[in-house]
Amino acid sequence: MRAALAAETVRAQAAETELAQARALASCSEAMIQELKLEIAKLRRDKYGISSERRARLIDQLELQLEELEAAATEDALAAEQAAARADTTVHAFTRRKPVRKPFPDHLPRERVVVEAPTICSCCGSDRIVKMGEDITETLEVIPRQWKVIQTV
Repeated sequence: MRAALAAETVRAQAAETELAQARALASCSEAMIQELKLEIAKLRRDKYGISSERRARLIDQLELQLEELEAAATEDALAAEQAAARADTTVHAFTRRKPVRKPFPDHLPRERVVVEAPTICSCCGSDRIVKMGEDITETLEVIPRQWKVIQTV
């Protein structure tokens, strides 16, 4: 049970790490996109100046680079959403089961000790107490080796 819980925890942490990496990459891509958009806008203003043909080619290259970055940013956003969806899985609560021990073998000798139940109610003093059942608890007691002398005549 603990191994399954630990494995689920590791998977959740891996998903969170992947989500954080995707978010970081997406934010970096967004910054580059904004920078390139600004540079394209500046170049368009200067388009009609000296050597406008060279600037036109540079603008085309920057627009292609911008499209690639926007596509990568949308892929990163999708990956982040998928990681978030995986991280949203519910983890079921762990319920500890009571340990089930095998009963002691029948060949072992048993000593019965009876703890007497009260005959009078400690709260109200009534003597109308009825036995509803009994619980039996078995414990194993080890008796050290016993020595005896055998005389053979």
